[in-house]
Amino acid sequence: MKTIGVLTSGGDAPGMNSAVYSVVKSAAANGIKVYGIKYSYWGLTNDIDNCLVDFDLNNIGDILNKGGSYLRSMRFKEFYKEEYMQQAIANCRKVGIEGLVVIGGDGSFRGARDLTVRGLPCIGIPGTIDNDIPSSDFTLGYDTCLNTIMNLCNSLEDTISSNDRCMVVEVMGNKCSDLPLNGGIACGANVIVVPEIMESINNDATGYVIKKLRQARELREKTAAEKGSKDIRRHYLVIVAEKMDGVNVADIAKAVQEELGIESRSIILGHLQRGGKPSAFDVITGCQMGNKAVKLLMEGIGNRVVVKKGIDIVDYDILEALEMKSSLDMDLFKISVELGA
Repeated sequence: MKTIGVLTSGGDAPGMNSAVYSVVKSAAANGIKVYGIKYSYWGLTNDIDNCLVDFDLNNIGDILNKGGSYLRSMRFKEFYKEEYMQQAIANCRKVGIEGLVVIGGDGSFRGARDLTVRGLPCIGIPGTIDNDIPSSDFTLGYDTCLNTIMNLCNSLEDTISSNDRCMVVEVMGNKCSDLPLNGGIACGANVIVVPEIMESINNDATGYVIKKLRQARELREKTAAEKGSKDIRRHYLVIVAEKMDGVNVADIAKAVQEELGIESRSIILGHLQRGGKPSAFDVITGCQMGNKAVKLLMEGIGNRVVVKKGIDIVDYDILEALEMKSSLDMDLFKISVELGA
């Protein structure tokens, strides 16, 4: 294989650039040319002449530690259509691309699978802050996002502790609860609400939050009374996962204030969670995954997803990876409940 392409697809994530950097450097070390493709599958299909980046060792620059996506990342939902896939393959042949590295989420991997079965070997690398690729213990961007949530909530802790308030915070995670659960534990949240527990609390997130905060307050007051102390910790932090039907952080904060008499505020962290320089963990993982992807393509292997399992970098068949299921770590959630007071 003499020439490979690399693109980023779907939502941007810190660590994507690290993987691109590694693909370029690893390929160069083995005498292989790399083209970057801007704007994901759309650029590959619709505007290859203007979206092609001719990478080499001198112009890869300092993207290793940059957040976001240097190649730009977007969703191209129409890519499943045969005409677009055939056009993408024709464009790759036109510029000499013999294999493709796709950095993104499960939708991106489906596109990579479809291209592979049509003759263009593709390797997927999981890049998404949500950590919602079950085949990989860690996706690129997740560790950085987790640290961002922790740091932002630590800043909120400074102000709510100064005013004895409750802050109800919505965090990302989409269909995976790793960010709210682990982020909540990392920042000392008193209550964490994720989709997996909704049925057990009768879909009453507000009632659950009020119940747990009341318990926390009573336990604090009891502990202070037993010591004969008036020093009672009176501020609280609640973490709520996004996109839960009927759950609104502003409504929860209002109910907490009305029911418990605790001055409360709500905030949605939103896209603040996506940005920033990647953590060392994401940079190193991106480099490992990029290198592994190049080695697979050098062997003529496609239709694989490169993932991190424990401390190892391994690869799975794309279809096998897409069929894997994830579940909430209930033992960790139980720990979070015990830490809630």
